[in-house]
Amino acid sequence: MRVLKSHASSLKAPFSVTGKDIDFSYRFETSREHGPHMRICLTTQTSKFEHVRVPLHGTHQAINCGLALAMLDQLKSSGYEIDIEKATKALGDVTLAGRMEMICHDPRIMIDGAHNAASIRALMHAIGQNIPYDSMVVIFGCNSDKDIEGMLNELQYGADKVIFTSSSSPRAVSPQDLADIYGSICGKMYQTAVSLGEALKLAKSAVSKEDLICITGSFYLIGQAKTRLQSN
Repeated sequence: MRVLKSHASSLKAPFSVTGKDIDFSYRFETSREHGPHMRICLTTQTSKFEHVRVPLHGTHQAINCGLALAMLDQLKSSGYEIDIEKATKALGDVTLAGRMEMICHDPRIMIDGAHNAASIRALMHAIGQNIPYDSMVVIFGCNSDKDIEGMLNELQYGADKVIFTSSSSPRAVSPQDLADIYGSICGKMYQTAVSLGEALKLAKSAVSKEDLICITGSFYLIGQAKTRLQSN
């Protein structure tokens, strides 16, 4: 945030933070109609968004949606015609491919493009808060330019078992290297697979109807998964 503030200052642009300079709050709730979800409120001198349902899972997405509404408010303050009712309805219709996207239901397979420690942490928290399951098997692969130890450290707090594989990216880390790092971090179960197809075969053999398979760590990997599973 310091970098953003400094850049804004160099451009002589106003700099505001939701939740600090802008009145913003969020809460988690569950209902029969929508299931587990977040609601946000944002109030300024020109706009008032009250108890808006966030269609995307996770506290991080609630914060992102709050930022989007704050940006609309800034546009409104600058003279743009913004219909609050239409904006609220549009927000409720938002979908985001590749972010906690359930691409298969038997067994349940979810993909998410988390590719750094913070996003893996947010993913594990959001799954635990929103998706009921007995056990979660994570299929994980990432590229060598990422914070590998940071991601694997966060992974241990949500995954019951990890299957390490690699994507088609030339920068993909080998499954065995990932496994060695994970083994030095924690004592949880893991396996390796030379391909996504093999990883899926191992995962499917290890889960029941109430379990969850989550594929994450790389947009390359989840792209392959989506192509493979949705073409069947």
